[in-house]
Amino acid sequence: MLSTYQYPKYDYQRPPEQSGAAVKRYPVVVVGAGPVGLAAAIELAQSGTPVVVLDDDDTVSVGSRGVCYAKRALEVLDRLGLGQPCVDKGVSWNVGRTFFREQEVYNFNLRTDPDHKRPGMINLQQYYLEEFEVRRARDFTNLDLRFRNRVVSVTPEGDGATLQVETPDGIYTLQTDWLVVADGARSNIRRMMNLEIEGKVFQDRFLIADVVMKADFPHERWFWFDPPFHRNQSVLLHRQADNVYRIDFQLGWQADPEEEKKPEKVIPRIQAMLGDEREFELEWVSVYTFQCRRMAAFTHGHVLFVGDAAHQVSPFGARGANSGIQDTDNLCWKLKLVIDGKAPVSLLESYSEERVFAADENLLNSTRSTDFITPKSETSLTFRNAVLSLARQHPFARALVNSGRLSVPSILSSSSLNTPDTDLFAGDMVPGAPMDDAPMRQGGQARWLLDAVGSRFTAVMFVNAATAPDAAQLTQFAALAQQTIPVDVLLISAQSAPEPAGPATLHDTAGRFAQRFDARPGTTYLIRPDQHVAARWRAFGALQISAAVARATCQPR
Repeated sequence: MLSTYQYPKYDYQRPPEQSGAAVKRYPVVVVGAGPVGLAAAIELAQSGTPVVVLDDDDTVSVGSRGVCYAKRALEVLDRLGLGQPCVDKGVSWNVGRTFFREQEVYNFNLRTDPDHKRPGMINLQQYYLEEFEVRRARDFTNLDLRFRNRVVSVTPEGDGATLQVETPDGIYTLQTDWLVVADGARSNIRRMMNLEIEGKVFQDRFLIADVVMKADFPHERWFWFDPPFHRNQSVLLHRQADNVYRIDFQLGWQADPEEEKKPEKVIPRIQAMLGDEREFELEWVSVYTFQCRRMAAFTHGHVLFVGDAAHQVSPFGARGANSGIQDTDNLCWKLKLVIDGKAPVSLLESYSEERVFAADENLLNSTRSTDFITPKSETSLTFRNAVLSLARQHPFARALVNSGRLSVPSILSSSSLNTPDTDLFAGDMVPGAPMDDAPMRQGGQARWLLDAVGSRFTAVMFVNAATAPDAAQLTQFAALAQQTIPVDVLLISAQSAPEPAGPATLHDTAGRFAQRFDARPGTTYLIRPDQHVAARWRAFGALQISAAVARATCQPR
């Protein structure tokens, strides 16, 4: 039990399959009601797809576990109706500080660029996110959330899968067209299917201590190398909700995990860090090792792997849950189109293509961070300490400091779904990039660009008084909206321009859209449902937009 959090108990409901109902085949079954599985289920249900979620537990995760949620993940959660509760409850931060022994040697700011809706990071205990997700999931009548339902076997088939599910009432059969596997790093489904996950396991151990205390630490990330209170090791401090502080102590590979979790071992470490005079309460303790591994492919017929079931990274850099939430953001719009018969099954191969690329980026950064934090040779340790000593005064050395390269979204520039540029552009909004946010106004009200774009294919066109859409373009806008895969049109007007007739128009009051998207009158971007750039042009053209949508959905062109 925690002093700051009351664990919910979710009721078990006898499944209809065990109440005399005929065996029903479902469009999608998700295994795992953690942050990633629930995100997938909510997005699918929100898009109108019936989905069943199976979880073998009846509550949320024990302990804080995942802590940091990055700006990109918050933007995804916004589209699921979850971003604001998380930000309201969590601790927002942008600044991180790195210390070597007694001195600060390096700091960074995740949001040097102003005018974004969300902070660079929030810290929030995982159990809160899961509770918010369960609450949101219950808003949907087409989402069947089944607790204490444990999958005991899975039989993949050419057009789906058959599951055997154990409950307090016995075992029943469940059939599905598509199985989304989100059952974590020790995935039973992966094991049942004899699928491998390959990579590197790091020989080191870390102690997690969740500590309740009233302290004046700023809302920042603090990382120490070789501090005076924990010599020759590293320590990480994060503030979470409810005055809970997450402290990670490096222990070394030889440490006995069970011994190190005992209060008589943990409390002296915390006292040495905080000082004997500070009162605190030890709330939760765990010891972990970590690994950097992934499956060779995330799609296996009609079985689709997401999150830790597909890839695992060390915790330095907050790349676990953030990456998993981006997996579902990439997968679900594609799966919806396939289920609705609007795109071929081959579109789902692009899920594996794009997210394997992203996983490899995360694995590379995570491995480099871990090697820097836990050097395994005297030479590596000497290099690491020299970098830290120089970083205080020399910018070149600061670039080498690596206490965890924090989660950023992957730029999918090599994706087969992108339409290559035919016009010259500057800036970062290349095809494959996640789109930047920008402040807007509409009808006198403040809005944010990402909220306006939403979760559909959208053509975003920059206009001014001289380039307001004419009658022919308005006809083209209407035709795009009537396509098999509809395309919304959103107009962005220069600050001084009058509002043109036609589709919804936002005003670029601060000029951020023009700056971030290198926009001039006529510039048009095609945005995917996961808010990655699919294509861009210097002039609007309905035919080229239709062709780019076809390419982004693996249609014949």
